[in-house]
Amino acid sequence: MPKISVLMGAYNCAETIGKSIESIQAQTVTDWELIICDDGSSDNTIEIVKEYQNNDDRIVLIQNDKNRGLSYTLNHCLEVAKAEYCARMDGDDLCAPNRFEIQIKFLEEHPEYSFVSSTMKRFDEKGYYDEPVIGDGYEPTNLSFVKGSPFCHAPVMIKKEAYDAVDGYRVRPETLGVEDYDLWFRLYAKGYKGFMLENPLYDMFDGRGAAKRRTFKRRMNEAWVRKEGYKALKIPMIKRIFIFKPIAVGLIPQWLYVLLRR
Repeated sequence: MPKISVLMGAYNCAETIGKSIESIQAQTVTDWELIICDDGSSDNTIEIVKEYQNNDDRIVLIQNDKNRGLSYTLNHCLEVAKAEYCARMDGDDLCAPNRFEIQIKFLEEHPEYSFVSSTMKRFDEKGYYDEPVIGDGYEPTNLSFVKGSPFCHAPVMIKKEAYDAVDGYRVRPETLGVEDYDLWFRLYAKGYKGFMLENPLYDMFDGRGAAKRRTFKRRMNEAWVRKEGYKALKIPMIKRIFIFKPIAVGLIPQWLYVLLRR
């Protein structure tokens, strides 16, 4: 039985998935299974994964019958996950070799927390552009959810029992693009708490085309998730005006949004 199940959704990431797999293989903790679910790729992502799988029996490849989105894909991974801890990973990102070591140590020394994430370095086609300052870390409270998602999704490690308690990710149109924000709300509503390490253990590819995916529809989805989440966490009514924040952001022209992000 592996200690960690790594959940990776893959969709048309043939150019990057090899490096992502290698960053998992380079972990100081080696007791893991890497579950890669291909979400209907039209490139040769599957062939590349199979090449790595032939040389490493810790890699498990599963496939969706068609492109179904991230929530469905990660739930598919969870169906076959065997480990006590589940770590997220994307097919175009990288993580520090000691990521799993640090996260498992934290969760075992702090049983009051059911999941732990970290800050991230961001890079695009031209290199790194956002490297956060290292700090002591913090525990988000219910009010931390008011202005936005208090956790980074891709670097998270979650106890399998916590995932199971909320039935994983919600597969519905309203959570598309904000699957993680919805997950955090539901975990906290059930009494499961998380911690944010201010020690970047993850490198996220946030390419120049990424802003195009942040559509107005996804901003509307975020507003819906906020509405549902604020209610579940009993956020004071006066603060629920922040439900409309993503809608306001969605009205900012795309070129200006990209400029502000940089």
